[in-house]
Amino acid sequence: MSLRFYNTLSQRVEEFHPARDNTVRLYTCGPTVYSYAHIGNFRTFTFVDILRRWLRASGYGLDHVMNITDVDDKIIRNAAAEKKTLGEYTAVYTQAFLEDCATLRLEVAEHLVKATDHIGDMADAIARLTAGQHTYTSDGSVYFRIATFPGYGKLSHNDFSGNLAGARVDVDEYEKADARDFALWKAPKEGETSWDTKIGPGRPGWHIECSVMAIKYLGETLDIHAGGVDLIFPHHENEIAQSESLTGKQFSRFWLHAEFLMVEGQKMAKSLGNYFTLRDLIGRGYKPEAIRYLLASVPYRKSLNFTFDGLQAAQMAIERLRNFKLRLDTEKLPEGGDDKMAARTEAAAQAFVNSLDDDLNTAEALAAAFEYARDANSAMDAGQFGADNRAAAVRFFEQFDAVFDVLKPSGADAGDDDSKIEARIAERNAAKKARNFARADQIRDELLAMGIILEDTKSGVRWKRK
Repeated sequence: MSLRFYNTLSQRVEEFHPARDNTVRLYTCGPTVYSYAHIGNFRTFTFVDILRRWLRASGYGLDHVMNITDVDDKIIRNAAAEKKTLGEYTAVYTQAFLEDCATLRLEVAEHLVKATDHIGDMADAIARLTAGQHTYTSDGSVYFRIATFPGYGKLSHNDFSGNLAGARVDVDEYEKADARDFALWKAPKEGETSWDTKIGPGRPGWHIECSVMAIKYLGETLDIHAGGVDLIFPHHENEIAQSESLTGKQFSRFWLHAEFLMVEGQKMAKSLGNYFTLRDLIGRGYKPEAIRYLLASVPYRKSLNFTFDGLQAAQMAIERLRNFKLRLDTEKLPEGGDDKMAARTEAAAQAFVNSLDDDLNTAEALAAAFEYARDANSAMDAGQFGADNRAAAVRFFEQFDAVFDVLKPSGADAGDDDSKIEARIAERNAAKKARNFARADQIRDELLAMGIILEDTKSGVRWKRK
C-alpha cells in the first residue's frame, strides 16, 4: 500500500510522491500573531505535525516553510490601541506561539519566515503582476484583477463564471463567497505602519505574503500546501491566482485542509464562553500530551468535537499505553518467543502503517496500537509472550510514538528523575525485607504523593505516573 492524500484541488484521494529528489516541498499557513493561538488553530498545527512526521517515516526528506503573518488589519489595529510598534506587538505573540508549539511537541518548520522580512520581495512580485496586466491601481492601492485568471475558483470549486468583474475588497479577510478583486498592496493611512518600495509607499495585503514566501524558498511548484478549511476561500484561492499568474506553472500539486474544531458541539466563540487557548487548558491542569492526543485522535478531514470529557479520556488512554510500554520494558518474560505473538506484532505494525498511509487516518492508527496492547497484555498474563517477542513490540511502539509523541510525560512529570524513583523503590524493598512494613508503607505513600503509583506483581514492583 502506498501513501495517499485527499487533494482538495482534484477532490480525490491520490497517491503521493514528491515531484523530484525525494524531498517534499511543503508550505503551511502559520499564525497571524495578533493574539495567543487557540485550540482550533492548534488542531491544524497538530495535523501538520503528524503530516511532517509521517512523511519522514515514509522515507522522504522535508523542506517545509511556515509563515508568520506579522502585518495585517487586526495587528495594525491592536498595536495602535496598545501604543506599540508593529514589531513590539507581534514579538510577544510570535514568541508565545513558539513556546506553545514546544509545549505540544510540534516540530519547527525548516523555514519559519516573517512577512515583514519579505516586503521587498512582495513589491517585486506585484510589479511583475502589473507588467503582466493582472493588476490595476485605485486610490494608491494595487488590486489583483481576477478576471485575468480564468482558473479562479478551481480550488474552492465555486462557479464564478458570471461574477468576475467589478467589486473590490480592501479587508484581508472576507466571508462572502463571491469573486472580488483583492488588494495586493494597500495605500498608507495616517499613523499606520508602511514601507517605501519600488511600487510606492504602503503595505502588503494578506494573500500576496504566502505566495511570495512559498515561491522564494520552495520554488514555483510546491508538492503540498496545507492549512485549515477556513483558508480555502478566499486565501488559498487567491494564492493560486497570484502565483500561477506570476509563474505560468501549477502552484501546488496537493492541497490538504484540516476541518474545523468544535467545542462541546458548538462553534468556538468568545461570546459563548467556549474559546480556549492552549495556555487556558494548561492552566486548568490538563497535560500537554493529553491535548495533543485529543487534537490528533480524529482524522484531519473530519470535524473534531473538543470536550473536557474527551480530554480526560485522552489522558486515561495515554496511561493505558504507558502502562503497557512499562510492562513491556520491565516484565520478566519466559525464554524464547511465541510465533502467534510474533505474527500479531507484525500485523499490528502493518495496520498502523496502512492507516497513516490512508490519508493520515489517525483514528485507525491509534486503534491498531490499543488493540495490540490489549492482546499483548493478555498474552503476557497467559505466559504466551516470550523474551524474543519483546524487541519487535518495542520497535512498534517506538514507531507509534515517533508519530504521536505522547508516551513520555511532560512538564513537572518529566522532571521527576526516574533513577531517584527507582532508588526509593529499592529502599522500600529493603524495608519490606527487613520486615519494617511501616517504613515500606511510608515510602509508598510518599511516592503516591509525588504522583507515582506502585504495583506489586509476581515479577517484581512496577511503577507508573498518575
